[in-house]
Amino acid sequence: MTSSSSLSRKRNSWQQALAVYGDRRALTMLFLGFSSGVPLLLIFSTLSLWLREAGVERSTVTMFSWAALAYSFKFVWAPLIDALPLPGLTRWLGRRRAWLLVAQLLIVIAILWIALIDPHLSGSLMYMAFAAVLLGFSSATQDIVVDAYRIELAEHDTAMQSVMAATYNAGYRIGMVIAGAGALFLADVFGSNGTHYQYQAWQHTYFIMASVMLVGIITTFIIRETQPTPKSLTQHNREYARLVLVFALCVVAFIGSIQIIGLVLPESASPLWGFALGSIRLLISIAVAVAVGLILVKAGMVSAETARTTWLNPILDFFNRYGKAALWLLALIGLYRISDIVSGVISNVFYEDMGFSKTEIAAAVKTFGVIMSIGGGFVGGLLAQRYSLMKLMAVGAILAALTNLLFVGLAWRGHDVVFMYLAVAADNLASGLAGAVFVAFLSALTSIRFTAVQYAIFSSLMTLIPKTLGGYSGTIVDHIGYPGFFTFTALIGAPVLLLIYQVNRMVRLNDNP
Repeated sequence: MTSSSSLSRKRNSWQQALAVYGDRRALTMLFLGFSSGVPLLLIFSTLSLWLREAGVERSTVTMFSWAALAYSFKFVWAPLIDALPLPGLTRWLGRRRAWLLVAQLLIVIAILWIALIDPHLSGSLMYMAFAAVLLGFSSATQDIVVDAYRIELAEHDTAMQSVMAATYNAGYRIGMVIAGAGALFLADVFGSNGTHYQYQAWQHTYFIMASVMLVGIITTFIIRETQPTPKSLTQHNREYARLVLVFALCVVAFIGSIQIIGLVLPESASPLWGFALGSIRLLISIAVAVAVGLILVKAGMVSAETARTTWLNPILDFFNRYGKAALWLLALIGLYRISDIVSGVISNVFYEDMGFSKTEIAAAVKTFGVIMSIGGGFVGGLLAQRYSLMKLMAVGAILAALTNLLFVGLAWRGHDVVFMYLAVAADNLASGLAGAVFVAFLSALTSIRFTAVQYAIFSSLMTLIPKTLGGYSGTIVDHIGYPGFFTFTALIGAPVLLLIYQVNRMVRLNDNP
């Protein structure tokens, strides 16, 4: 009787865990996840294939991934989204939905801009780069708002956060199917392929991708605000305008520094030396932007109290809460997804170089792979309701590193469809599980007082180093080949386990035992 009763309770607990996926909050994140998933591949792999078909060099193609570095710096303007009202819209829709609508409209504009540019024409790549940067910026802004909205929907409920992370991941991946497999299928149908490039085919494809964003826009009008908009956000204040001006001037200083330093620093054919020079260029430019901001505050363009409340307090709150463990946490956040992200930048180019057609890539990677990723996300969400997040983080890190070794085998085997499906299945299951658990982990670290800002810092840090390194993936492959590259991406995931061990010793999270 005792054994039967115990089995019954376990069965009921698993059924209850599954039933939570029907919660309205979970379904809301499904649609918002879809809206967030559409723009990403239109910057990464789908755009990469378009550029490759247009005859753009592989090293230049992978550098376009830097357009998505806005995801890694979104913490810089996240405080503005928490602090600034949008005239008329904030009063009408509330602070979260107002910013969400503006971000989605900017995404549509950026996609249409990209569609109007033929990268095959001389001098067009610069304009496409600007459009890609706008798409990265507006998409990152949408993510800031969606992440804050999700955390506020289930305040202090780590189990529900894991469920919403899974449904968000499912919607995100479905959006990626549309922007990945769907876009490749449409471009193929419209008449563009590896041997016959046709600009109009890609133009029509991106027009359709812009219309797909209507799903997110409609969702924004349907959902409710998480909490009342503070009156201070709806009052017009010159301080807000000065705050935006300071931010804009810092951005100009950053871009100007990037350009000037790029002219001074020597170019290098070595990928490691190139990465080091690029990192130096980035750090100096950040320092210049910060210095400009400090000078403007000292000059009285914006009050020191406003600047401190907007940008400094969220950071101080994190360090006050976690003390000595804060730096270990930041290191773990910055490196946890490094194996996945670095290898993912060049994945589509890799499949094409192995002789796979766009149709095969779309079927295996953009459809089957996404289904596997969604499955991995739901498994991660279920397990996170019952087991320690840190244990699951370790499992995800191990799987993410090991599955990259399957691509070493695929590089040796070449055009082997069966082995390709095996590698894609394992890689995406691991990525989906690790992603859902990691989102729940980041949500548990976030203070509800600074939702948008702190989560933006965490998610920005998560992608900064991997995406910067990923921009050199084409150059690395040119030097050591695909087997060496995927071995490298597996090995750089090993230090993550040490960081997980150290964080687990120092931090007690409010999760399941």
